[in-house]
This record gives sequence, C-alpha cells and structure tokens, in this order.
Amino acid sequence: MNKRVEDKVAVITGASRGIGRAIALQLAAEGARVVVTARKIENAEVVAGEIRQQGGQVLALAVDVAVVAEVEILMKQTTEHFGALHILVNNAGMTRDNLIMRMSDDEWQSVLTTNLTGTYHCIRAASKIMMKQRAGKIINITSVVAQMGNKGQANYSAAKAGIIGLTKSVARELASRNVQCNAVAPGFIITDMTSGLPESAKETMLQSVPLGRVGTPEDVSGLVVFLASREADYITGQVINVDGGMVMA
Repeated sequence: MNKRVEDKVAVITGASRGIGRAIALQLAAEGARVVVTARKIENAEVVAGEIRQQGGQVLALAVDVAVVAEVEILMKQTTEHFGALHILVNNAGMTRDNLIMRMSDDEWQSVLTTNLTGTYHCIRAASKIMMKQRAGKIINITSVVAQMGNKGQANYSAAKAGIIGLTKSVARELASRNVQCNAVAPGFIITDMTSGLPESAKETMLQSVPLGRVGTPEDVSGLVVFLASREADYITGQVINVDGGMVMA
C-alpha cells in the first residue's frame, strides 16, 4: 500500500505533545522523514524515540520559533541531514490567558511573538528552500477562536487570526512556485492545553459542538497529512476547521 508522503521531509514545530506529537507520528507512519522540534531537546527526543520504534527516520531539535537565529539553524540542519524540505507544519504555540482589562503587555506580546511571529519566521526561512525546489506544503495550525473569539484569550485569538491572514498572503505569493499554504483550525481538542480547564468550562464548550464530543489530536493530524500529500496539490489559501461543527461560516 502506497504511503501518502513517502520519502518527503517534514518539519513539525511544537511537536512534543498534543496535536504536534500526533502530526509528527502520523506523518512518519505515512512515510515522511520528520524533524520534530520543541523548546527542550529532551521533550523532542521522547517523540523522536516513538517514531524510531515505528521504524521511521527522525531528527529531534531544540528550537524556539520566536528566535530568528534558531529557526535559520533549524532549516539548515534539516536540509543538511535529509537533503530537502517538502512539508512545514507550524504548530508551536502558547497561551497566557487573562481578561483584556487585566492583561499585561508581556502576556500580550509573548503570545503574539511565539504564535504569530514564530510562524512567520518559519515560513520565511522555509519558503526560500521550497521556492528553489518549486514544490512544498506549508500547513499552519490556527484555531476556531480566530473566527469566533474567546473570553480571556484576546492575545491568543489575535495571534491565531493573524495566522489566517498570513496563510492567505503566503498562498498567493508562493503559488507560482508550486508551494501550497493552508491553515487548519482545531476546535475543542483534548490536549494538555485544554485538559486543565474547569469541568464547567468543558461542559459549556461541549454544548456548542453539534457532533456532541470533544476532538482528539488524531482528528487534526489526519487532515494535516492530507494537506501535506499530493491529493491536496490543488488546495491553497484555505482555512479548514476540525471542530465538530462548532463554527459554521
């Protein structure tokens, strides 16, 4: 049986847990040679170990996407190790929730810098490689809160909304070089980030999901693998929700 991303080289940022980990594992299972990043190398190595146990090829790197120099090194080490870069998944992100009237400048800026500026850093560095190859897939992880907002998450919602605008602009700029750029917007997905929510908050969120259940990281990773494959060669500039129907435009 043909694997959908056989021998492709994929970089996944923020791949140590949750959605990023699921994406890395599924891309590897579908034949990709993967680079997994996390801020701490030991966290990246845990996922790399899982991929090696599956028989996959993997490189683990410590990267803070907010730091330009570290992103440049990431792309350099990827191409030196695997010889190419075909797929970039921008998943690295963080939250620092607070009501807008109480939000500090640092809470605002740190979330914007990691989630939005970090995605920009990675796309800028990867696009140079992909444009020369005249092929590439860029998949940005945004969120349904970019479309609907969320109390206490003005910073996160703004950053994720920025990723949507960034995705569409990059899709237009790189289309002539056969590079596709799309965004995936998860809804209520069970991860470390959401498991700490109060039960009352979880119940309220669940009531807004027509399918009546929370999502799993694998619900998201399946779509990412599709967008990274040849089957999605004619799809670019799109935002696709994986949210059980929570947001319907």
